Amino acid sequence: MSVRRLAEASLQPASFAFNRANAAAAKQWIKKYPKGREQSAIIPLLMLAQEQEGWVTKAAIETISDMLDMPYIRGLEVATFYTQYQLNPVGTSAHIQVCGTTPCMLRGSEALMDVCRSKIHHDQFHTNDKGTLSWEEVECLGACVNAPMVMIFKDTFEDLTPERLAEIIDLYDAGKGASVTPGPQNGRITSEPISGLTTLKNEKAILKTTRDREAKAAAKAAQGAASTAAVVPAPVAQALAAPVAPSKASKPKTDAPETSPALRSPSPTKVAPETEKAASVAAPRHSAANANKAAPEVEKVSKQRSGPIIKAEPAAAFKAPEAKGAQLGAGAKLTKPSLEDKNRPAGIAKPALVDDLKLISGVGPKIEGILHSLGIFTYAQVASWKKAEREWVDGYLSFHGRIQRENWVKQAKALAKGGVAEYIRVFGKKPV
Repeated sequence: MSVRRLAEASLQPASFAFNRANAAAAKQWIKKYPKGREQSAIIPLLMLAQEQEGWVTKAAIETISDMLDMPYIRGLEVATFYTQYQLNPVGTSAHIQVCGTTPCMLRGSEALMDVCRSKIHHDQFHTNDKGTLSWEEVECLGACVNAPMVMIFKDTFEDLTPERLAEIIDLYDAGKGASVTPGPQNGRITSEPISGLTTLKNEKAILKTTRDREAKAAAKAAQGAASTAAVVPAPVAQALAAPVAPSKASKPKTDAPETSPALRSPSPTKVAPETEKAASVAAPRHSAANANKAAPEVEKVSKQRSGPIIKAEPAAAFKAPEAKGAQLGAGAKLTKPSLEDKNRPAGIAKPALVDDLKLISGVGPKIEGILHSLGIFTYAQVASWKKAEREWVDGYLSFHGRIQRENWVKQAKALAKGGVAEYIRVFGKKPV
């Protein structure tokens, strides 16, 4: 958004006051907002000031801010933010806003701006010699179908040519702007096609009032024709005069839930509980034996599945804490592996240059301290861990498989080989 500033001090009037009509209108606007929210009325009050003075002056902003008991800076923020407020003097007869958004630009709005440059002033926001006319380029004015267009005060003039805009400018400059009819300038009706309507030419199909009027007229004509031939009974006459209800002759009769009247809520059709219970099928009894058998078409044999198959493992095999918990059962207390376990990774004395283990994803300051206490100080040590060693560290840290999931070994190998650059090459991102 372009910078919007107040007019120079030499152009600013010393004071501002609403005239009697606008003062009454300002009070009405303030009353529309709840107590404590009266400051929201600043937008319509600034518009009233602009309509009265032609532009928004510094004195007007300060006077309105005082009326609403708000700091001047808040009033200035609103006035300088919204482009609908003119912060500099504009033409007293007309200020022409030319739409320069894509649809109007494609339809020739640049030529309209050239007319404004030649007839008013070469630059925007400058008045002509008499001070009666000014112009500016604005964003979309909302009648893209009728592009190009301009807005003068609150009226829009659409489907313009450079010649027609020049005529309109001359009329406003001569004080005859009221004689120009707003809207399309090429004979178009609102936003209809220039050749006229191609659809919806008849309102009979879309207006209920039209259909009701025609139905009453038809019923009245039929009643009059029948009365000339014979006396029509009162019930028949009332039936003829009343509107005909929609027919259900084509409604399908099925048992589908979508068309079942018994399932509608509320529904005039009710089903007795005894009838519904008789039509219901009882659930089969539970059979543990049948539930524990595989389907014959899947297994091709009736086979029991009543227990897990546990394979024998070496007694010395290391068990991760979560695996031990599964064998011990729920609620069993997990214990850390022994520091004397043969699968514990070999530690070293603290070297002069210690690697930053926190570059391995999953290692924080606390975990780095525990690894240091185990004699783990370098990337090369982590990169050399075998499966049993990884499982020992995972169990000691109570990580439940995190070392394997986060691939500490691969991360450590990359960092040991080439540092952060190699890590980025391998993983496509910086270590965190």
